[in-house]
Amino acid sequence: MTRVAWLGLGAGVAGDMVLGSLLDAGAPLDEVMAVLDRLGLPGWQLRTEAVDRSGLRATRAVVTVADGGHARPHAEIVRILDGSGLPSRVADRSRAAFAALASVEAELHGVSVADVHFHEVGGHDALVDIVGTMAALEALAVDEVRCSAVGIGTGPVPSAHGEIPGPAPATARLLSSFAVRAISDDLETATPTGAALVATLCTSTEPLAEATVVATGLGAGSRDTPGRANVVSVLIGEVPDAVTEPVGRLECNVDDLTGEHLGHAIDQLMEHGARDAWVTPTVMKKGRPAQSIEVLCDPMDLDRLGRELHRLTGSLGVRRTVVERSALVRSTEVVDLEGHPIRVKRTTVTAKPEFADVLAAAEALGRSPRQVEVAVASLLAGRP
Repeated sequence: MTRVAWLGLGAGVAGDMVLGSLLDAGAPLDEVMAVLDRLGLPGWQLRTEAVDRSGLRATRAVVTVADGGHARPHAEIVRILDGSGLPSRVADRSRAAFAALASVEAELHGVSVADVHFHEVGGHDALVDIVGTMAALEALAVDEVRCSAVGIGTGPVPSAHGEIPGPAPATARLLSSFAVRAISDDLETATPTGAALVATLCTSTEPLAEATVVATGLGAGSRDTPGRANVVSVLIGEVPDAVTEPVGRLECNVDDLTGEHLGHAIDQLMEHGARDAWVTPTVMKKGRPAQSIEVLCDPMDLDRLGRELHRLTGSLGVRRTVVERSALVRSTEVVDLEGHPIRVKRTTVTAKPEFADVLAAAEALGRSPRQVEVAVASLLAGRP
């Protein structure tokens, strides 16, 4: 079984809200604090309190610090994490979150990752929020994290450099591949720390299709917003490592299309919702060379994609069946390679880095993609 956490982020996201939701779902506070103690940070405390948010009882994670230490370079954060003896997955996830923050800050300020200097997200409280969240996920044995659309505020945001328009540029960059919706014009509902957790941890915005719910929780924001429950919700479920499901299959043979037309047909079928599509060379009657085009789709899409296959290929006949497919459940984790986050797609039998991330890291580090893949494999070696 794979354990998946689904985060409801409609009211926004901040590091303390995610941490609070996981503590509310049953992550033991003493275990989380024992992991945080390994960081060797002086003058901090973490406690929880039960609060009311629009009629809902939620847990607020309260971090207090004697010295925020708000001016840490990324390299110092890495040294703290590397020297702390954190559990491997906690360390990897934490490094990846700060690497994601460093990457967007480097882009925004036109400097290298090595020269990034954290202000608000470099303090004790940000370290406690991020590492504490990763420790709570580990305590709950969560393998994968998914999320809903993120509620963002559009009002002005204070920063170390003065007031800036919301959402903060770093937040916007981190959430660039996620669905968002504006919910406030005067509050910062999504913070850079919260956005870094989403960008690093969340592999999908798809809900759990089949799962056994084992825990739920609500993490409260610091404000009690009128008319809206200012909480992050979490639902933790166990999904089977392999899922058997019905899929539709379409197939036709053609012998009069060029490679360009075949490639265009595949691209269009995928854009119209096919789960997969491919071409196989074959030999027809009288020894004529031809191609067999096959499509996998949702059974409900057989009619629609069948018409599309007729249109794109000109085939006079399309065969259609419903078959069963056994698919391994996939999860995604992020590893940090010298300040560059790389997503790795995992199943129970394989672990493969996303090639787009490999290419980006290879270009930034002046290495070949193959060298980056070998380095990622080395980081993954020996991990469960």
